[in-house]
Parts: sequence; structure tokens; C-alpha cells
Amino acid sequence: MSNPKPVPDFDLLRKQAKQIVRWHREGNYSVAVRIRAGLPRYAALDDAQILAADFRLAEAQALIAREFGFDSWATLKTGLKTMPEQVKWVAVPTITAAFPQLFVADIDAACAYYEETLGFATVFRHGQPAFYGQVKRDAARLNLRYVDRPLFDPALRDKEMLLSAYLPVENVKSLFLEFKDKGAGFRETLKEQPWGAQYFIVRDPDGNLICFASHDT
Repeated sequence: MSNPKPVPDFDLLRKQAKQIVRWHREGNYSVAVRIRAGLPRYAALDDAQILAADFRLAEAQALIAREFGFDSWATLKTGLKTMPEQVKWVAVPTITAAFPQLFVADIDAACAYYEETLGFATVFRHGQPAFYGQVKRDAARLNLRYVDRPLFDPALRDKEMLLSAYLPVENVKSLFLEFKDKGAGFRETLKEQPWGAQYFIVRDPDGNLICFASHDT
């Protein structure tokens, strides 16, 4: 057993396991990602295959146990009985990341652009055809949501430079040159602020404005 992280009340975990089963039964693509990441027998399956599988409560319980660092539901239950009360709850909520959501007309095309032009990797795509996805590069992740019409006034967004995401970067000049070589479209090319910080803004094929900036901005 690995070192377990703090866990909530056991009755709450039982309810969570039943909820995972319901989500699976309802065809929730997000729970498919969680199942694939947590249970080895699903690791090679895609979302549709996972949602079509015979997924039982025992597997949902095993998933929760593994997510908390226990080998099985039984060891989780036993561990809770012997665990000091002060480590059963996370005392202070902590925000660990932020994933901006970009609205796009074609998930597959958006993923291809972020992969081929901006050097991101696709984390997942949900649906057939895809309606949701995520791309990542280093510590940054961008969620992509399909929409069938523009949600913003394109002229206003461009005029007012309404950003969809702001990504701090180490060595921002090198990243700008990388994107330039790959033919990225820019709303703003590399600029230096009076106090020495640098930034540039990419305009993706859907008009989303992504700012890449040195940490001093």
C-alpha cells in the first residue's frame, strides 16, 4: 500500500462509489477518464469501450480506494479504522490548478492546431464526434468545448483584446520564435513592457486569444 492521502468519512465514500456507478450507467464521458486512469483493466480502452463495459459497484469501490492510495476497498476500510482522526480530513481547501475553457467549432481541428502549431499534446477527447477535450503543455492545460455558433462578438474580442487564457512562461522569447516558425497566428507579436516583462498573444483558428507572458507581467 502506498502512503494514503487524507480521506473523508467512510459513509461518504460509499455514496461516492454508488454515484460513480450511476455516472457510468448514464454514459458520462468524464467518469470514463477517471476509470481508465484508476483501474488497470481499463487502461487500454477508449471512452466508448469503458462506458459499454459491465461496470459494477465493487470496481467503483476499488477505484476510490486506489485514488486514496489503498490497494483495495477492504484495506481502505481497515485503514480508516486505524487512522488518526486528525488526518482523515483535509483541513484547508487548496486550489491546485486552473484549466481555462476555450469554445471551438471543431474539437478535432482545435486539438490538431494546438498539437501541430503550439506544441501541446491532447489529453482526451470526449464523444463521437467529439464535443469536449483537453490539451496540455508542461503545467498548462486548456479545456476545449464544442459550440455550434460564436459566443462572443469577434470584432469586440479582437478590438478589446479579450483574453481566453493567460499562461506564464519561462523563456518567453524562445517560445515566441518556436510558434513563429510553425506559422502561428498572432494578435500581438513579442513585446516588452516598460518594466522589462515580455509577452505575446496567439489567436487560434476559433479566435481565442491566448497570452503567453514572462513571470514578471
